Amino acid sequence: MKALKNPLEGGPKVQISLDLESLDDALKTAEIAVRAGVDWLEAGTPLILAEGLHAVRALRKRFPKHPIVADLKTMDAGYLEAEMMFRAGATFVVVMGLAHEQTIKEAVRAAREYGGYVMGDIMLHPDKRAIARRMEELGVDVIIVHTGYDERHAEVGKNPLDDLASVRDVVSIPLQAVGGLSIEQAAKTPALGAQLTVIGAPLAIADREFTPGADDDELYRVIREFVGSVKGAAASSSPSPGA
Repeated sequence: MKALKNPLEGGPKVQISLDLESLDDALKTAEIAVRAGVDWLEAGTPLILAEGLHAVRALRKRFPKHPIVADLKTMDAGYLEAEMMFRAGATFVVVMGLAHEQTIKEAVRAAREYGGYVMGDIMLHPDKRAIARRMEELGVDVIIVHTGYDERHAEVGKNPLDDLASVRDVVSIPLQAVGGLSIEQAAKTPALGAQLTVIGAPLAIADREFTPGADDDELYRVIREFVGSVKGAAASSSPSPGA
C-alpha cells in the first residue's frame, strides 16, 4: 500500500460510515460525502460483509487521496485480516478491545509493515479506560469510543459522549466518537477531546436498514451541516493567534 500523508495530522476529521449493502450505493454516497467535505471514508462492516475486499479496492481507486477505514471489527487473526485490507488499499483497520491481546499486537504489526494504522474499538468492554490505555501501550493509533447499533437501540439515549471524557483522561492518542450522534452532539466532540467523528445512521444511513438515509440533495445537506458543525465548533474553541 502506498502511504498517504499522515491522516492524523491537522484539525478535526469527519468520517462517513458507508454501512451499505451495495457497492454502487457506497460509491455514490461517498461521492456526495466528499463533495460535502468529509475527510475519511469507511468501508462499513455491512459493506465488507456484502462486497469484501472489492469494496476497499473500489473506494481506493475512486478516491486515491482519501484515507479509507476498513471496519473489520477484528476479533481474531489480527495480522492476516489487517494484511488483506492494507494490501487492498485500506489506511486504517479496526480491531476490537474485547479481542485477545495477541490479536491486537498482530494487527499493529501488520500496520507497521504496510504503512497503515490501527483503530481500537472499545465497544462493550467492561473497563473502557483500562482497555483504551492498554491498546495505546500496544501501539494502536486511535481509540474508538463506540456505542453500538443494538446497544443504543436497547438503551435509548446512550451515546459515545457518555464515556468520552473519562477515556480522554487516560490516553494521549486520538479518539473517535461513533454511534448515532446527532448534529448537535457531534459539535461537542472536539471540545471533549475527540477530533475524529463519524456520521452514519441515522443521519446519513437509514436507521433500520443498510441503505442511504435520504435522497441525494438531502444527504448532501445533512452531511454538509454535520461537517460544518464539527469543524466550526472546533475552530471556535481554539485559542486565537497570540492568545
